[in-house]
Amino acid sequence: QEWLKLGCCCCHLNYRHRRSSSDSLAGAMADNQQKHTIVLMQFDKAQESRTYVDYESVQLALDGICHLYEQSLKASNPVLKSITYDISDLFGYIDGLGDLCCLVFNSPSNSYIPHNKEWIKARVFEHLKDQVQSRR
Repeated sequence: QEWLKLGCCCCHLNYRHRRSSSDSLAGAMADNQQKHTIVLMQFDKAQESRTYVDYESVQLALDGICHLYEQSLKASNPVLKSITYDISDLFGYIDGLGDLCCLVFNSPSNSYIPHNKEWIKARVFEHLKDQVQSRR
């Protein structure tokens, strides 16, 4: 699963900044960043399409999910050198997967806490927003 280890790609995200009142979400992101995370995914209804990838942090897992989408874009458009997409396109891809969830390690309970697609989409949005703001 080499595609999840790519550090850069030819895809670009169109990001439209909106003022957000998600301070608690940003705080939760900071708390989760260094926690081991396992991403479980099922690409379609076939159980054979199930797989998982583990990451050292939530942030790396979110990058992996974005790269997953970007690789599907590349596969669908092999002749294009650059692909632009919107956050709604990424969310549509996430919603279209057979299943997607993150298991985030919780040290106090010594267990993994499961999180659904809605949690993932909220964290991906904040993660991408932070990346855009840090590049300014």
